[in-house]
Amino acid sequence: MSDGATDLAAYVVDDDAAVRDALVLLLSLRGHRAAAFASAEDFLAAARPDWAGCAIVDIRMPGMDGLALLKRMREGPVRLPVVIVTGHGDVASAREAFRNEAVDFLEKPFDADVLVETVEAIFRRERDRIASRREEGERARRLDALSAREREVLDQLLLGLHNRDVAERLGISPRTVEVHKARILDKLGARNVVDLLRRIRPDGP
Repeated sequence: MSDGATDLAAYVVDDDAAVRDALVLLLSLRGHRAAAFASAEDFLAAARPDWAGCAIVDIRMPGMDGLALLKRMREGPVRLPVVIVTGHGDVASAREAFRNEAVDFLEKPFDADVLVETVEAIFRRERDRIASRREEGERARRLDALSAREREVLDQLLLGLHNRDVAERLGISPRTVEVHKARILDKLGARNVVDLLRRIRPDGP
């Protein structure tokens, strides 16, 4: 599975076949991809690091239970947001689930709309995360394309220095700085220095 937002899926892990089938059908009818597993062990055996979306995990299962699976997922290599569902909900279980980074805790029988809304909210966050990761990867790729001298010039430009000041610091002519700056803007796909700063420091002031 690729990183594409269209590849988001809900992975249902529940030992109750009726619940698995109902959840997969529900999510499919709402336009979402879903897959089901009868146990935590089956899920871990099939899971791939590039899976994206969320896991809907029953807390009480033979063998590895939902909380144990949640802890294993924290260790990797598959790190998906997890919604814990249970017919045996209690405060201690909920607290333990959230301590292990579950994003929600739903008691059976749960409202179908609530579960779908929970999954869709997770998917929205996952799409944002995937888009941000792609942007970071593209930014890193473009930076790697700069020469050593261009990186030096870029570092000075990021300090807000003008061409003449950059030239003095690096022992080159202002005209050479201008040439390097033009190449930097081109390689990084920036229109000007302000746009360059926005691309290099998207979360900056």
